[in-house]
Amino acid sequence: MTRKKMIGNVVFLFVVFGLTIYGVFHGEDFGAMIEAMKKVDPRWLIPGVALVMFYIWGESIIIWYMMRSFRIFLKKRICFLISSVGFFFCCITPSATGGQPMQIYYMKKEKIPIPVATVILMVVTITYKLVLVVIGLGILLFGQGFLHHYLEGILPVYILGILLNVYCVSFMTVLVFHPLLAEKIILKGMDCLERLRVIKRKEARRNRFMESMQVYRETAAYLKEHKRVIVSVIIITFVQRFALFSVTWMVYQAFGIHGTSVWDIVFLQAVISVSVDMLPLPGGMGISETLFLNIFAPVFRAVTLPAMVLSRGLGYYSQLLISAWFTVVAQIYYTLKAARQTDGYKRIEA
Repeated sequence: MTRKKMIGNVVFLFVVFGLTIYGVFHGEDFGAMIEAMKKVDPRWLIPGVALVMFYIWGESIIIWYMMRSFRIFLKKRICFLISSVGFFFCCITPSATGGQPMQIYYMKKEKIPIPVATVILMVVTITYKLVLVVIGLGILLFGQGFLHHYLEGILPVYILGILLNVYCVSFMTVLVFHPLLAEKIILKGMDCLERLRVIKRKEARRNRFMESMQVYRETAAYLKEHKRVIVSVIIITFVQRFALFSVTWMVYQAFGIHGTSVWDIVFLQAVISVSVDMLPLPGGMGISETLFLNIFAPVFRAVTLPAMVLSRGLGYYSQLLISAWFTVVAQIYYTLKAARQTDGYKRIEA
């Protein structure tokens, strides 16, 4: 990621953050919210932060596990740094597009071949989206009472989120398991756009596309050869995702409220993730807060706004800060490592 693009993403993040703060707190009694938050039992918030750490750690275990299937024995702490880098750049870029390129950049520093790194991260993306699709469709098909009780006000947004995730998973599945068909469809689409002069004909674009198709072929080969690994990755991803969704349950307990089951709260938080995952906003900022205030109103009642602040503060902003910290650690680590290697080369030459 170039410095100019990085600055642009940070500026965009702060603009969206500013608009979110204004939209959420405009006209609200800020003093009453602070008073409500003072009554919170902080002992429940510590496990909330631990769940966020577990969420980041979960992806690092997936990366570590899949690396071993390629006979690459990377240390778990290095995988954790790579995972943190991914989460940080996902948090600050629209549609979480910046995470994987930066993870590949740091994997290169460990001399991991780019095709291997790309296949691993492709599998992580597919399983991540697949878990959201399973949860989203599961609620839609088998949770009619849940839908009518909590989600009638946001049903169009929720269904849109499911459809976007289903489309994404379906498209990636076609790319992976039917690369020749996908290649023909996309090339014909590019030809059509070029004839209509929507885009200019560029060989470089076609070459990049053909290179990306090779990644999908390699991913398909990996999936076919490592079915047991993929099943394990899907299970870990489910646990990882539900750990993050459970942060809101910790906030619920911190306020000392009773009457709503843990599963209702966890699945309501899952609904928010399904709804906002494909939207071009860093961390679903703005829409996540709005959805929380809407669907959690029957759960948190008078303290819905302070509950939203704590839930988002733990689930997203603490994730941003934790991953930012370990991204800095990763940069320092690899800077020092490069310096040591340079010194070693100089001594050998001397």
